[in-house]
Amino acid sequence: MGVHVFDELGREYYVGDVFSNEMVEQPLVTERREVYTFPIGNAEMVQLAFSGIYIVYGDMLLNKTQRLRYEITGEIDMVEMHFTLQGNGQMMNLASGKEHHFKANQHNLHYTPLFSGIGQYGGVLNKYKFFEVHFTKRFFFELAKESCPSLMHFAEMIASGEEIDLSRENMPISFAMHQCINDIMNANFTGRLKLLYLQSKCIELLTLQSQMYEDAIRSAPAASCIIKPGHDTDSIYFAREYLMQHAAQPPSLSELAKIAGINEFKLKQGFKALFNNTVFGYLTDYKLNQARELIVGDIPIKEVADRLGYSSVQHFNSAFRKKFGMPPGKVRKK
Repeated sequence: MGVHVFDELGREYYVGDVFSNEMVEQPLVTERREVYTFPIGNAEMVQLAFSGIYIVYGDMLLNKTQRLRYEITGEIDMVEMHFTLQGNGQMMNLASGKEHHFKANQHNLHYTPLFSGIGQYGGVLNKYKFFEVHFTKRFFFELAKESCPSLMHFAEMIASGEEIDLSRENMPISFAMHQCINDIMNANFTGRLKLLYLQSKCIELLTLQSQMYEDAIRSAPAASCIIKPGHDTDSIYFAREYLMQHAAQPPSLSELAKIAGINEFKLKQGFKALFNNTVFGYLTDYKLNQARELIVGDIPIKEVADRLGYSSVQHFNSAFRKKFGMPPGKVRKK
């Protein structure tokens, strides 16, 4: 499968061959890392394929907000878990007329049998960072069989050839999902052990995703009594984004409510309903997840603690150990 990208001036960029279904069915892990430099910006992409699973992740740093047209040749018949890690974007599938919106820290499960369309990306520094896991239909059907109502229904829709999303609205990426994604991107195993590890992590990620959707369905009646679609929901999502952007020096709960334009009670209850966490519980998970990435990237522990606003290294070490069951120094040695 090949991906051709056209910018707003009609210039064409070939992003290289994506692994075919035949390669994805191979029993061992095939990995490819590529860096692209274009007039519109730069991109980096990592691809892994093995036993019915195709993983692709990377980022784009654009010179400005860009509207890009995509043409995909070859096979595309796979089920996709999409996670937007940074930035915002939207994609219009001209083949079906369906539009997808991507926002930082959100995810969904998609099946798109045919795609030819337009994408637009923007956000902080015009950087868009993503992570995707694709399953062949064969393998997804095996996973969905007798699993849970949402996945079984999703598989039925796929079998009928219908384009479908698991959730009508994208869902928030949980701390457990972030951790699982980081584990996949930093897997240091080799040979068949790497295959087993990556396979188990991809299945874990699908389990977390489908369980979140099941939980959302069960809690929807209670949540709707508290949160009104539209302004209330938008305010809570804005509050979350603001909280993450000011993680090192966060506002108080009352200050955050005023900034988001919502009362404190709705903010607390809505945060719990939408993200299954308290406001500052979510912030703690986010900061520690960021800390783990920085430490793995060889940033000194004291600098990490300072960057994320911890009052002391001791306080940071204690919070890190409580969350991960080990001190920060041990993560670096892994």
